[in-house]
Amino acid sequence: MPSRTLYEIDFAAWTEQQVALLRAGQLDAADIDHIAEEIESLGRRELRAMEDAVMRILGHLLKLACAPASDFRDRWRESVTIQRLAFEALADDNPGLVGRVRLPTVYDRARRLAGVSLAQHDGLPMSILPATCPWTLAEIADTGFWP
Repeated sequence: MPSRTLYEIDFAAWTEQQVALLRAGQLDAADIDHIAEEIESLGRRELRAMEDAVMRILGHLLKLACAPASDFRDRWRESVTIQRLAFEALADDNPGLVGRVRLPTVYDRARRLAGVSLAQHDGLPMSILPATCPWTLAEIADTGFWP
């Protein structure tokens, strides 16, 4: 049976060990491959968090634009505002990721989610929602923009 590495056994201890090695300048002793994987993973997580915020914004903007019901409008607007602030914070910390947001993919997910909600609560078909995103990312993130 192959022996397991500290990376596999105790991730937190591995990170502490790697930080100490890097700070000591001992790159030859550092686990460079796993360090590189973890750094890449951090970037993917930040992008995913950014796209999740955009998806929530879009879902509620779609419902605001297409749903006849007025019961949930205040909550949808509040959710949009919260998610816009989350997106803004992520964009401030990661400006290079803004251009990597896959708006068509994120919109498709938001459209499906909004479609399920509209069908359940209002009996509306998903076909009332635009097939492609009707807004730019700048509009989606703009705290003053409402459909």
